[in-house]
Amino acid sequence: MADTQTPNPKYKRVMLKISGEALMGDQGFGLHPPTVQRIAQEVKSVHDLGVEICMVIGGGNVFRGLQGSAQGMERTTADYMGMLATVMNALAMQSALEEQNVFTRVISAIRMDEVAEPYIRRRAVRHLEKKRVCVFAGGTGNPYFTTDTAAALRANEMNCEAIFMGKNGVDGIYDKDPREHADAKRYDAVSYDEVLQKNLKVMDASAIALARDNNLPIIVFPLDEPGGFRGILAGKGTYTKVYGGSTKSG
Repeated sequence: MADTQTPNPKYKRVMLKISGEALMGDQGFGLHPPTVQRIAQEVKSVHDLGVEICMVIGGGNVFRGLQGSAQGMERTTADYMGMLATVMNALAMQSALEEQNVFTRVISAIRMDEVAEPYIRRRAVRHLEKKRVCVFAGGTGNPYFTTDTAAALRANEMNCEAIFMGKNGVDGIYDKDPREHADAKRYDAVSYDEVLQKNLKVMDASAIALARDNNLPIIVFPLDEPGGFRGILAGKGTYTKVYGGSTKSG
């Protein structure tokens, strides 16, 4: 049921991209159930506004393909292992959301019919129309592509109006890590080209290019700020917007 205080959220269908590390909490590895539940509550609060939600969750809390490759593992195998880690995280998020009475579907780019639906675009769109949260797992199904690229790809395929990048510990995009540099400059808005030229750490280059080519805005916001995700949909909150226009126009 839509929230009566916010009848017109800014976006009607969005992609929420979070890292696997966001599910770790204060642990150094794996899943921290209270953290997963807190994020699920944030998602539910937006879902209650009537917003249709897609999600992509990274797998870095379980296994990171690039790291495995750097340690001598064959890159393609390492990337597939990373994709399987994203399925585990997606199932954890599905469980947490359904505890909140939010109907959820895990949709995997790698077929594993016993635990997730295969990716069929029209079926996924229909789930969204029925107000189910769709968690897209398994990346793009191909090695050498990150979950950032998977989020940009699925967001375009699902006709999302924006990609929301939930970050821990930062309230937007900076020219350098504000946790390590006191003089870090924060951007309220930045263009796709600036992100690529200045190598700002938002998403990988192929994901930014895919968003730019389809004029899909990216909203970078603090995932660990209670109510932050919902606030932005209501036109409030602190965030950085990546889009195609001039950065002077906000």
